[in-house]
Amino acid sequence: MEKAKVYYTNMRTGFNNNLLDKLARLIKTAGIGNIDFDGKYTAIKIHFGEPGNLAYLRPNYAKVVADVVKELGGKPYLTDCNTLYVGGRKNALDHIDTAYTNGFSPFSTGCHVLIGDGLKGTDEVYVPVEGGEYIKEAKIGRAIMDADVFISLTHFKGHEATGFGGTLKNIGMGCGSRAGKMEMHSAGKPHIDRDLCIGCHRCEKICAHGAPFFTDKKANIDHDKCVGCGRCIGVCPKDAVLPASDESNDVLNCKIAEYSKAVIDGRPNFHISLVIDVSPYCDCHAENDAAIVPDVGFFASFDPVALDVACADAVNAQPVIANTVLAESDHEGHDHFGAVSPDTNWHSCIEHAKKIGLGTDEYELIEVR
Repeated sequence: MEKAKVYYTNMRTGFNNNLLDKLARLIKTAGIGNIDFDGKYTAIKIHFGEPGNLAYLRPNYAKVVADVVKELGGKPYLTDCNTLYVGGRKNALDHIDTAYTNGFSPFSTGCHVLIGDGLKGTDEVYVPVEGGEYIKEAKIGRAIMDADVFISLTHFKGHEATGFGGTLKNIGMGCGSRAGKMEMHSAGKPHIDRDLCIGCHRCEKICAHGAPFFTDKKANIDHDKCVGCGRCIGVCPKDAVLPASDESNDVLNCKIAEYSKAVIDGRPNFHISLVIDVSPYCDCHAENDAAIVPDVGFFASFDPVALDVACADAVNAQPVIANTVLAESDHEGHDHFGAVSPDTNWHSCIEHAKKIGLGTDEYELIEVR
């Protein structure tokens, strides 16, 4: 397979050249105009940010993409699917409220918000996965599968279960219905280090499925109820909630790759990733820790695999910012994400995505000024 083209622009601006102008120029140069948008419903998959989190992408960037789609004759809408865990995006009403609160309104972005899997996360389409080893039929939000064209607009950052949250994570996990998310998470179920547990009950409060229970004022997890979403891992103040094993996270990554293939197979797709505010953990948290590296820039490609690899390479080439999780880690080598979340292996998603024909990790980086 020949190298994929990944287009990149840095964060430098001038009096007549702001970041929004640069983003529009980037995606046009990357070839978004080669897609036939005329009269086509166009899903722009984005993460609206959990309430309390401030690392999510600003709605200004979404407006740039929506405006370009409309300029090309398309009918864009912003979309995401509901979450498994308790929070501000667990049903469509709360999810839309969260989107509006965080600035993603039709007035600020120029297009509407549609929650992909409906009111309760059950409005889904079963989509065959060609070559799938773990998933034969992915459960994808109906409003996403109804689109004629699919665009991903991703905030590239770290992730406590997958290593980093990039384009494939945004597509695969983000487009899964509630049942789809459960299916992807089911291979990895956490356990408690009772010596570290302080009995604060935060894991119990965050769990939507009643899995944590307490004996002798220490937490336990009922694996018959647990769906393996990992939310308890992120909320524990003492790191007492531990993933089951590296293999479980690898399986999660493979399933994300297969779900991503289900979403984009057979229809025009284009992908944009913004490597800014590179927080160590997912935007699904109700908070965001300090960015671990300096802002890098914007990337775009037709190949989601090459795009993720290019963004990871760009992050790993950056210096470590002081007073961050990364600076405080036992950092060895050149994998910033592995240093932050050592029980993860983001390469497993890339390798499986290549294996099932989703893209290539060989890329040519083309700078757009």
